[in-house]
Amino acid sequence: MTGASSGLGREMARQLGRRGWRVAITGRREAELGESARLAESAGAECLPLVGSVTERETVKRHYAVIRERWGGLDWAILNAGIGDSVDARKFDAQVFHRVLATNVGGVVNWLEAVLPDMIAAGAGTIAGISSLAAWRGLPNAGAYSASKAALVTLLESTRVDLRGTGVDVVTVCPGFIKNGSADPGDQQGKPFLMELEAGVRCILAGIDRKRRIVHFPWQLSYLMRYVVHNMPGFSYDWLISKVAGRGQP
Repeated sequence: MTGASSGLGREMARQLGRRGWRVAITGRREAELGESARLAESAGAECLPLVGSVTERETVKRHYAVIRERWGGLDWAILNAGIGDSVDARKFDAQVFHRVLATNVGGVVNWLEAVLPDMIAAGAGTIAGISSLAAWRGLPNAGAYSASKAALVTLLESTRVDLRGTGVDVVTVCPGFIKNGSADPGDQQGKPFLMELEAGVRCILAGIDRKRRIVHFPWQLSYLMRYVVHNMPGFSYDWLISKVAGRGQP
């Protein structure tokens, strides 16, 4: 599992630990990743922490080589690592986009390259990519994040079609707002239907267990985004989201 230093990744490692699974976790922050490993092991996991960035292709290859040597490969690859930086297009910063896309899309691509050959050879395995409800439309001040998550949805869809008949399943997870463990009350503002971390992770793992093509929740927000907002005509969406965001004329 990638992006396990905190938040969703840490909680997924802990809940998988309760199942008594062997869990390999990756992250850039060594101390935080070590704490995630401790929590997973306390829950019952055999845990293998691997420090490094998903954006580094050679690091990902090295991480998977360690996993392969230790356990022979992976049954599940949960590709969770992701970042999101707010950027207003009126103050466009290309570096933000490069950074977000390198992690949210490039990191997944690097891991797919590493794990797919063995899964295809074995005729079994599950790839789960953590996208977002933000993938369904371009949200204000979130061009980099929305674009990266939309790219991830289509990347995983294409991969799923290509792998049909191989025995390898591809699950796309599009959660809504989930608490990230921050104690800052400001982090919870403007996030409708905000879910507790443990409940959100249960939804994710349940969807992966069932090998669902698209896992989206909570229903109050996900059905609105996927089936209503996603299908709105462009002029209607532009007008509505500009009003919601308080965006007027220059």
